[in-house]
Amino acid sequence: MVTAIDISSQSLRTNPKADRAVGLWLLACCAMIFVMVSIGGITRLTESGLSITEWEPITGVVPPLSDADWQMEFNRYQQIPEYQRAHRDMSMAEFKGIFWWEYIHRLWGRLIGIVFAAGFVVLLRRRQIRRSLAPHLVAMFVLGGLQGALGWFMVRSGLSVRTDVSQYRLAAHFLAALAIYSYMYWIALTLLRPAPADDTARRLRPHLVAIASALVLTLTFGAFVAGLNGGLVYNSFPLMGGTLVPNDAFQTPWSAFEDPVTAQFIHRWLAMTVVALVLTLWLRRRGLSPTAAHPIDGLAAMALLQAGLGIGTLLLQVPIPLAAAHQAGAVVLWTLTLWSLHATR
Repeated sequence: MVTAIDISSQSLRTNPKADRAVGLWLLACCAMIFVMVSIGGITRLTESGLSITEWEPITGVVPPLSDADWQMEFNRYQQIPEYQRAHRDMSMAEFKGIFWWEYIHRLWGRLIGIVFAAGFVVLLRRRQIRRSLAPHLVAMFVLGGLQGALGWFMVRSGLSVRTDVSQYRLAAHFLAALAIYSYMYWIALTLLRPAPADDTARRLRPHLVAIASALVLTLTFGAFVAGLNGGLVYNSFPLMGGTLVPNDAFQTPWSAFEDPVTAQFIHRWLAMTVVALVLTLWLRRRGLSPTAAHPIDGLAAMALLQAGLGIGTLLLQVPIPLAAAHQAGAVVLWTLTLWSLHATR
């Protein structure tokens, strides 16, 4: 968690308008990252991620403009294992459908970089960025660039031998996006709400730390479930094949990361643990100020909604709209967790 930012509550009061401007700009960038993660989920669900087989950070902004351009892109896609083993009957129209999702995903990432860089320059010229904050903002920009490289590293894993990307690289790409999002969101909240919590709110902080820890594990295994297509096995709840622990789970030491059954089993039980922790926290919220109570109320409501989305996605065998909502809901749940942690700091 980002708590080492070198700005005190007293110094924040020296230019509250400037801090508000910076905080709102960072929140806008967070919203763009949220959209980016959501688009990434749809890209994965529609099997669109390998449709663009080259990384061209500059020239890749321009999509195919002619029939010849489209044929060249399709020819490149036809050289990789995903097409040769799974999509040999794909038409040009179908290829365009998956191409556009990946193109939009990459273009949106570039737009985030542009909005962040432009906002930084404008706020810097207006002298609205305090000196102690500048290194954090530079770090965010560098991390964003590295995230783009990590995304290409993930895509490359599916271009030569596999018919999809490595679940390890997928999980790393997703968690890196959440880390950048969390860094940015925490500092934005610190600028917009500099006052620390009272003692009544701070007593709940260990409980929230436990929720955050369990949620990180849940999100991590959610990424492995996605990478292993684990949502397509044991489409029942709460039992798996009529039993709590299916017989084909935990067959090897690496089953948690390489077996869809084991990954799904761990993910669903971690998710239920998070829901239980959140609801017990909600029952302890009496006496809190509205500043601390409101995010916890939202966290409890979102935990129940996210559980419902997850169960529905599983029972219906991963329909794309519901599965995409489940992934977006995970980021909303994490956002409310961060907000609650910040309100009780």
